[in-house]
Amino acid sequence: MITPASIQEVMNRADIVDVLGQFIRLRKRGTNYIANCPFHNEKTPSFNVSQAKGIYKCFGCGKAGDVVTFVKEHEKLTYPEAIRWLADYYKITLEETETSPEQQQHQMAGEALRILNDYAAKYFNNTLLHEDEGQLIGLSYFRQRGFRKEIIDRFLLGYNPDKGDTFYREAIAKGYSAEMLEKAGLAKNRNGIYYDVYRGRVIFPIHNMTGRIVGFGARILKTTDKAPKYINTPENELYIKSRILYGMYQSRQAIAKQDECLLVEGYTDVISLHQGGVENVVSSSGTSLTEDQLRLIAQLTKNLTILYDGDAAGIKAALRGLDMALSQSFNVQLVLLPDGEDPDSFVQKSGAARFHEYIKAHKQDVISFRMQVGLADVGDDPVKRSKLVNEIAESISRINKAEDFALQSHYIRLAAQKMQVDEAGLINLINKYIRDRIENEQRQTRRAEGLSQQPDVVPEPGLEVAHTEDQPTETKPDADHNQEWQLIRVLIEHGDKPYEGSDNVARLIESRVDPNLFKQDMVKDLFNGYFQLYNDTGVLPDTQYYIRHTDAAIRSRMTSLLHPPQAISSKWKEKYGIEQLPDTVVYPNDVDSTLSYFELKKILFVQQQIMLRLKEEQDPKKLLALQEFFMTVRKQEKDILKRHGTVVYEAKKRNG
Repeated sequence: MITPASIQEVMNRADIVDVLGQFIRLRKRGTNYIANCPFHNEKTPSFNVSQAKGIYKCFGCGKAGDVVTFVKEHEKLTYPEAIRWLADYYKITLEETETSPEQQQHQMAGEALRILNDYAAKYFNNTLLHEDEGQLIGLSYFRQRGFRKEIIDRFLLGYNPDKGDTFYREAIAKGYSAEMLEKAGLAKNRNGIYYDVYRGRVIFPIHNMTGRIVGFGARILKTTDKAPKYINTPENELYIKSRILYGMYQSRQAIAKQDECLLVEGYTDVISLHQGGVENVVSSSGTSLTEDQLRLIAQLTKNLTILYDGDAAGIKAALRGLDMALSQSFNVQLVLLPDGEDPDSFVQKSGAARFHEYIKAHKQDVISFRMQVGLADVGDDPVKRSKLVNEIAESISRINKAEDFALQSHYIRLAAQKMQVDEAGLINLINKYIRDRIENEQRQTRRAEGLSQQPDVVPEPGLEVAHTEDQPTETKPDADHNQEWQLIRVLIEHGDKPYEGSDNVARLIESRVDPNLFKQDMVKDLFNGYFQLYNDTGVLPDTQYYIRHTDAAIRSRMTSLLHPPQAISSKWKEKYGIEQLPDTVVYPNDVDSTLSYFELKKILFVQQQIMLRLKEEQDPKKLLALQEFFMTVRKQEKDILKRHGTVVYEAKKRNG
């Protein structure tokens, strides 16, 4: 088990902006940072990061947490695994207490594939660089491709000996089980005899975005008609092909910096481009793009440029999956390389500068390109022309009109002109695809929820139909619910600050708020616990105390609650003269308005009690006293409303 002191050291060292910047493209806004959320599809940034507090919050899907939570959820790790990842990133040596055999077995089960993959990658790399067979065959192949030593090290390239079970025997001798080797795709059993799957092949380790090795690609070097040229790790808990892009780990910083991702077909294209100085490049390994792969790219950029060498297979591979990219508001461009060139050969001959110049000069948007290629193939065939019109209409229907109205309108006019079809008819066809897609999504949603008996809700036909992002639905909390949590936020964020007439904000709140009025048990417990700790130790618990609380439910609530509101852009000050007020000005108003809600709540409660007594009281003197008291309370109510307006009053009346 990792000791609490080691966990605390990791938490103290880990900078949330530094760590999250390894996975997503952060942009500074005010004192905070924003990005497109990596946990749900969105087209405008709603993911906010507070470096000062060490927390993040998505105002779209509600995800929130600290640096450990992010690594844990983004990389699908356990809490200890996330701590170990951060410790490795910051080169921190963890102290761990002795674990029981059962705990060791559980930990090994979760880490077994990762540990085995790391061992295999180092074994293959060592064989390539230091063993005679690896140097003679594998290293010679890479040198023929022009790969230098630093590039081989960057991608941890390797070689598996040609003898049938060399790696298998070495791994067994190191304590790895045959079952785990087979699960990892490194060995197979044939008639009771195990053999190496990658024997006689050069090895391309496949990293996830954090740099952990999740699988392997392997290329055969012998000329044979029987064996496939490339083979990959079979899918398992770590390696899911649709969620992996080769080179993403090595390229992520360049992609974010240049705000563009180049997509190529194979491993060697990625490596050659890196060696040539072009580092913002990944490969989908010959498959069409998937939603998960696009989500990885979208964390870093929305500009996607696909490179291909112009053969028929390359064109088809490039075009598959691009409608999905359009629907996610990617700016998709395609570049046809010169005849006889692939990305590898072209960058080797031309160098990085000329390569970038060529790409910039020869980019075509995906829809125009599809029309160009399609019309060249259509000729006078009406069936082919009809098919092309439908394909282009479906692609245009993927563009989100709400965000890209001008772009969609441009393509409608261009497509109608180039394909010689009626523009109104094309619009109707585009809307048919939109309606069909929405109906299909609704059916799938109802099927998942067991509500298939309900009728479809079909949008009216017309160009006004546009996709909207799915947002989580939840019961809207009442005003008391929100205000109780706002009081806790004010207490934690401003409790230690001075307030006129009181020692500090905390003492002011303690004297003026009755915790028995709280409706929520957790709020009451937090309120009482705050003051118990303060009164017992004289120390006010700060934001980090709650963000790192031992109770997971409190941690989750606090990382969401304590995240600052989205900051006003600096451009607003330049353009409109609006700027963010300093905290010394804002927090007293924050305290006053929050306290006023609870004071008003108490006053309204007292008014209700007076009204009940007025209905029952018979004594004239007591009736007069009650009426005078009621007027005094009403004056207190008016004083509060005069200071803070009627918003809090209306909220209380609705929930009274």
